[in-house]
Amino acid sequence: MKKRILVAPLNWGIGHATRCIPIINGLLDEGFSPIIASDGEALQLLQKEFKDLIFVELPGYNIRYSKTKSTFKWLLFLQLLKIRKAIKAEHKLIRKIVHDYAIEGIISDNRLGVYSSKVPSVFMTHQLNVLSGMTTKISTKLHDNYLKKFDECWVPDFDGEPNLSGKLSHNFKSKELTIKYIGAISRLKKTKTKPKNRFMVLLSGPEPQRTILEEKLLDILKVLPGLIIFVRGKIEEKQVIENRPPFAIYNFMETEELQNYINNSDIIISRSGYTTIMDLAKLGKQAFFIPTPGQYEQEYLAEFLEKSKIAPYCNQDDFSLSQLDKLTNYSGFKTFENEIDFKQLFSLF
Repeated sequence: MKKRILVAPLNWGIGHATRCIPIINGLLDEGFSPIIASDGEALQLLQKEFKDLIFVELPGYNIRYSKTKSTFKWLLFLQLLKIRKAIKAEHKLIRKIVHDYAIEGIISDNRLGVYSSKVPSVFMTHQLNVLSGMTTKISTKLHDNYLKKFDECWVPDFDGEPNLSGKLSHNFKSKELTIKYIGAISRLKKTKTKPKNRFMVLLSGPEPQRTILEEKLLDILKVLPGLIIFVRGKIEEKQVIENRPPFAIYNFMETEELQNYINNSDIIISRSGYTTIMDLAKLGKQAFFIPTPGQYEQEYLAEFLEKSKIAPYCNQDDFSLSQLDKLTNYSGFKTFENEIDFKQLFSLF
């Protein structure tokens, strides 16, 4: 009987789910039987990608998000007790899932309650240092206390330089945590093609900020010539395509279609989420980033890539067509090759 490995991505946008796709494919290739556990859009996306696997629904964190940058952190802070309760409920359910499904290993992508003392448990994250402004030391310490419950921590980035996550994943010391840098990962593949479209917009992430940026971009970019591929990042039962020149607006795309459209576009406009960064780096694209207001991680990544002269960015309130003129001064991403030795990586199980 194939060993059953539980894979559980956090439902915060769809990035955690999409970067688990190569991990799930790796498990299948190495003869394991993945079981997927998540909630919301993350669960729905993986159900579309892997129709023959077993899926389990976990309790959602049900976090409310701010409409303004100034209140983003404090609204999250006020919900810490609710988040802690959700993590406890998650962990209680995991004990039952491990027993009922005869789970022999766990890979948790940023779900802090998904671990078990009975089976090897892995936590996957690109954020060992949890940035939160003046409270960064506190948030990192609290996060580290949870990480210590896992047997290993996998970081989807390169150890040393160059890398894609900067201080988020590097210069972190822990005597009790086994850290493995597995290299950047992406579900997408680069194809040799001459781009047909000038711009493509990729959106995802928590509401209401996803909708706020969508409305802003649809209004500002409508004067540009040529076709603009616009992906809302809303995982729904059926794909819906709306033709609103110059836009072709998709609610979502599955892997192969998304891969083709990104390869066929010159410039990608998106949030500076880490999974998006890994995807664009894999395909060697030019990008313009608009970080989610108040989300320190995305703001740092955008600044890091700008200082590296890879991609420009601006704050959401400041975006205008003239901001895109900055692109001529940046190199874009260089395509990376990262062949993960899944047999060795999964030897923990």
